[in-house]
Amino acid sequence: MSTFSGLNTALSALRYNRVAMDVANGNIANASTDGYSRRRINGESVGAPDQPAMWSRYTGAGDGVRVGSVGRLTDALLDVRARREHGNQAYLDIRQAVLERVESGVGEPGDSGVAAAIADFRSAWHDLANNPGSDAARSAVLGRAATLADAIKIQARNIASESGDQRFRIQADVAEVNTVASDLAATNKSIAIASLNGTDAGVLLDKRDQLAMRLSELTGATTTARADGGLDVAVNGVPLVVGQRAGSLQIASGITPAGASDGTPISYAITDTSGTTAVPGGMTGEIGGVTDLLNTTLPAYTAGLDAIAQQLADEVNAQHVAGFDAAGNPGQPFFSYTPGSAASSLAVAITATGDLAASSIPGGGLDAGNATALAAATGVESSYQRLVNGFGTEVASVARLAANQKVLTTQVDGSREQLSGVSLDEETVSMLAAQHAYEAAARVLTTLDSVLDTLINRTGVTR
Repeated sequence: MSTFSGLNTALSALRYNRVAMDVANGNIANASTDGYSRRRINGESVGAPDQPAMWSRYTGAGDGVRVGSVGRLTDALLDVRARREHGNQAYLDIRQAVLERVESGVGEPGDSGVAAAIADFRSAWHDLANNPGSDAARSAVLGRAATLADAIKIQARNIASESGDQRFRIQADVAEVNTVASDLAATNKSIAIASLNGTDAGVLLDKRDQLAMRLSELTGATTTARADGGLDVAVNGVPLVVGQRAGSLQIASGITPAGASDGTPISYAITDTSGTTAVPGGMTGEIGGVTDLLNTTLPAYTAGLDAIAQQLADEVNAQHVAGFDAAGNPGQPFFSYTPGSAASSLAVAITATGDLAASSIPGGGLDAGNATALAAATGVESSYQRLVNGFGTEVASVARLAANQKVLTTQVDGSREQLSGVSLDEETVSMLAAQHAYEAAARVLTTLDSVLDTLINRTGVTR
């Protein structure tokens, strides 16, 4: 073994430990960078050559160390699970946020809700039954009726406004999906080029994972790893990103370009070079959560509120026309509404206090039998209570599911952070270890220099 080979061995240690310090330095610099995965240097020992030379034998003890690779500390299984859990979390979070906002607009139980307005309306009829000749009592009935109609219309308007806001959210989310999908396709291309060139693709892989995570949060998309390092993405089994090509997610029905409802359920399709493919229902992610709200949950509550408004109007009208007004004439319908949208169109049809049919007998007397019957009508109260209780139960259920999902998501994120996150203490130790190893290698060079100096300059010197 040549004495000079020790120089190369020490030099390889200097180079290796310099890279190790650079890697630790990079990890420390990116400790707070979103999406950054910790890097780790993998060293390889340089051994004896397979065939050093003809008619010779290698007698050395190794030729040092070299950098095998600088890898990202990630786990493909954890990444896949994290994307799935984040998609489910986004689905439940958006549902919880919207339903709780709608619930606060319902205002039940409370003094300003529909239930309180119904109770006040019945109370006004009781007061009129006790004093059928009082114009003040008759005015109170009309006032309480208008308040009740307004309370129902406000609820209907709040739900319609929330639905409109969520339709605009879907349009914005779909536009973001297409932007992110295009970015992911471009990143896949860059990763493939970097792999062919042999350059470090760590930053590109971090970006790839961030983009894939965002697509999962928006649509619940699933991913498939490619041999060239990229990711293919599918939404409910329909390909969105395939290698370097990205399709376009479109709203197939349910929402007009202006953001209004077209009266049909919301559905989606993906268009790529092969054509347009419908996306099956059941998406998760933010878009899936909003879609379920607009297709099912909010229309169901609106339909229930329409049924309440229609039941109220029909019950009161049926009893009111059975009575007689102050002049002894048969009563007229008390409420008016538009079939199919009773909650948003409910209105008081009577404007004059004398037109209230409080009497149950003709002739214009001060009988209050019909007012008593109207005050005793309680069917709509029970129906409204069932509607509100059912909605409250659904809100509580979604909140509970979101809390349970949060535990799973946090657990997966914690596992990923333990693997991929940067620990400043650990990186400081790694940097100090590489520094001391570098100093030791430098000391080896100094020793070899002294040995060579003795061998070259002092061998054979007699004095």
